Amino acid sequence: MSDYVLFQMWGPFRQSLIAGHLFYVEQAQKRLLSQFEDIEAEADKAADEWLEKSSSRFDPDRHDPGDFYEAANDAGIEFYSLLSDMRDQTSLSVVAGMFHEWDKQFRDWLVREIQHWHHGDVAALKVWSADFGQIAELLESLGWKISSTDYFCQLDACRLVVNVYKHGKGKSLDDLKKKYPEYLEDPFRGSGGAFSGVEHRDHTHLKVTKDQFDTISDAIVAFWQAVPENIFESQVKDVPDWFGKALLKDRTGQPEGKTK
Repeated sequence: MSDYVLFQMWGPFRQSLIAGHLFYVEQAQKRLLSQFEDIEAEADKAADEWLEKSSSRFDPDRHDPGDFYEAANDAGIEFYSLLSDMRDQTSLSVVAGMFHEWDKQFRDWLVREIQHWHHGDVAALKVWSADFGQIAELLESLGWKISSTDYFCQLDACRLVVNVYKHGKGKSLDDLKKKYPEYLEDPFRGSGGAFSGVEHRDHTHLKVTKDQFDTISDAIVAFWQAVPENIFESQVKDVPDWFGKALLKDRTGQPEGKTK
């Protein structure tokens, strides 16, 4: 008796997914993130420009030169702070786009593979609406032991980062604090003060460093490389309840939202 292939990752398709992701990362770094590589020098320039523009107002009989230099320094600090915030927001936006594209591509692949051997819309809709943990549960039931891998942990961290970036306070922020606090910058780092603990950080401290960005990008590549070439029917254990019920509704012609 033949063993039916339920899911198949075609080699050229795998490579096209990886190539598309790497193109996104390369172009995001080249066209967006590289613009923030020397904000310290830009802040110094902003201070100099402020001083130059304000020099016409300087009266040596009435003004202290130190006050003007101090004001110029303040202008430079403000410029640096605003540009630093813009850099962090741009980086988070790029990470969010990277994660959402991976998530959509993977769910689309799952649905198309399911539709080779199963007909109906309920199961497909459930795959699209299932949360990250449910998808991982489904993959585990297919024999793909994904939950213990490093790349899965990085993708899970990225999911929480993106949710916190989008929604601010909430469950994702609480989970990020517990599981991946390194994505919440400590404004009192090194001070050893009472407010240096992760419990005092919130969504305003969310930040993705260049090393973390690279780690997330590498995790997406590792994920696509790890997708099994073939997943056979014999490998499948008990599928998650949510998926099994969706398959049954399709087979019985029962619309979504109805139960017997």
